[in-house]
Amino acid sequence: MPEYSLREMMILAAAREIRDEDIVFCGTGMSMIAAMAAKHINAPHSIIFFETGGIDSQLLELPFSVGDPRVMVGTSINAGLAESFGILQNPFTGPKVVGIFGAAQIDRYGNLNTTCIGDYWRPKARFPGCGGACDAASYAGRTIIFMQQEKRKFVERVDYLSTPGWILGPGGREEAGLPEGGPTMVITDMGVMRFDEESKEMYIHSTYPGIRPQQIQEQMEIEIDVSRAMEEKPPTEEELALLRERIDPQRLII
Repeated sequence: MPEYSLREMMILAAAREIRDEDIVFCGTGMSMIAAMAAKHINAPHSIIFFETGGIDSQLLELPFSVGDPRVMVGTSINAGLAESFGILQNPFTGPKVVGIFGAAQIDRYGNLNTTCIGDYWRPKARFPGCGGACDAASYAGRTIIFMQQEKRKFVERVDYLSTPGWILGPGGREEAGLPEGGPTMVITDMGVMRFDEESKEMYIHSTYPGIRPQQIQEQMEIEIDVSRAMEEKPPTEEELALLRERIDPQRLII
């Protein structure tokens, strides 16, 4: 088995989730590399776009951020914010969109907090906010979430609802007036969580080699189902070479 980092494992777990027909809405960092990796590995016809207006980006070189001019190289169209979010709200393209996000907190239904810790008016910590993640998660066909596996991050109730998941469970999105969609996958540095189709609650889907399901559970405030856990497939030499030599040769993210 080739040696790999946990960050590389996380990126490849997300890349494998992207399908060939997907339209990928992603931000800076690991989500961008995951989208790039998917185009090279398993989803060559997937379309990557950014809220800054680059639609069908080829990403010949890793950009520093979604505002980097390199996101515009080789695009089908260089548009703007309105056109990007029009893709999300379009009833034909929106269901095909997969959004990739990160957060400071997440609850059992996949609701995210990227705003503050503690009371909004007297916070212990203030964050930059969700940017376009709230809009994307509201309209995208499905979402993938990157998290660090820490007890303080997996909470019973987020301190501030920045980005909706399944809200309060079955029927929650519909009651809030949101279209079909919702989170499907949470990727951490220890394993992968998914959401039960009936209860919409998070459960452990897979663990990385050498990690037991109970170790993941110990790093959560919430109790979730661990009975379905399997072992995640480790990266191949070809996948790692692609990440290290083609996508991020300067190791800016990985």
